[in-house]
Amino acid sequence: MSINEILTENGMTKYRLAKLSGVPHATLNDICSGKTCIEKCLGKTLYKLSKALSVSMESVTDEQSTESSIARSYEYGLPAYLQKDLDAYKDALENGSTLLDCLWGELYASINIAEINDGFITPAHADYLRQKFLWGKSEQDNN
Repeated sequence: MSINEILTENGMTKYRLAKLSGVPHATLNDICSGKTCIEKCLGKTLYKLSKALSVSMESVTDEQSTESSIARSYEYGLPAYLQKDLDAYKDALENGSTLLDCLWGELYASINIAEINDGFITPAHADYLRQKFLWGKSEQDNN
């Protein structure tokens, strides 16, 4: 069960959990949104959260380890140049920019640089970004 589900089940807000556990609200938001992987949290943080929620530490980490949580975390903590190109591409998609093909190429190159040249992201991370933002959209366009 995810932290969000436990909160809903108990009628508790993230703010209240932050106060009860002593975990900063910003940290808790990052964990709940998937921006921060629960596996990267300190044991002390997990202990505080599980104690405040009256659940085991394992139950806090089990659901958070799902593929979707990991996938969401792939969109955060990117190198600045890749984040800039990703944001520009997303904006172009939303606004129907005529420069979409150029921005597609820039994003593709940034993903490759971050993976191959700089080693900032793993091959799995790069594949996720390509599938979600580049290949997924082009497949839809072809239909």
